[in-house]
Amino acid sequence: MAARLSSFTQNFVRVAAPSRSLAIRTFASTSSSRAEPTTAAVSSTPPPPPTNLSPKISKIVDEISTLSLLEAADLVQALKSKLNIVDIALPAASAAPAAGGGAAAAPVEEVAAPKEKTVFNVNLTKIDAAQKAKAIREVKALMPSMNLVEAKKFVESLPKVLKENATKEESEKLQALFKGIGAEVTLD
Repeated sequence: MAARLSSFTQNFVRVAAPSRSLAIRTFASTSSSRAEPTTAAVSSTPPPPPTNLSPKISKIVDEISTLSLLEAADLVQALKSKLNIVDIALPAASAAPAAGGGAAAAPVEEVAAPKEKTVFNVNLTKIDAAQKAKAIREVKALMPSMNLVEAKKFVESLPKVLKENATKEESEKLQALFKGIGAEVTLD
């Protein structure tokens, strides 16, 4: 495995090095003039590698650590495709409230309060058998594109959505109308 990775890395560096090393040097020269490293970053040394690694893994780590960032990114992509690893989108982290004070806590309370629902689906769930004819007439009146036979099939095949995306007033009006004739209506 180490030999394959080594030959892959060497071949990859030979092919990609002329164009990418120039881009890396150009980026490094332009970005270093913009941001100065802190003294902690300059004086700190990398942590020592764990001592219980096998020689094979240690050699691979040493070879990978010599890669540039672009080469390492290409190596990651090549390994993902070779090993059939699928990228998983992580959910976005919600903004944490500031440790400061009450001003930061107020927006969190607003977000936590659920919004009042304004659009409803009106579902006809159950009809009293004695009031079936009235329900069929009301369904036909509510849906003018239906004929009497379609309205009858609609009423007999409950539960069904009576009206989608109805406003609060419309849905409450329909609920009261159908409850008046002995039907059960739910709002979603």
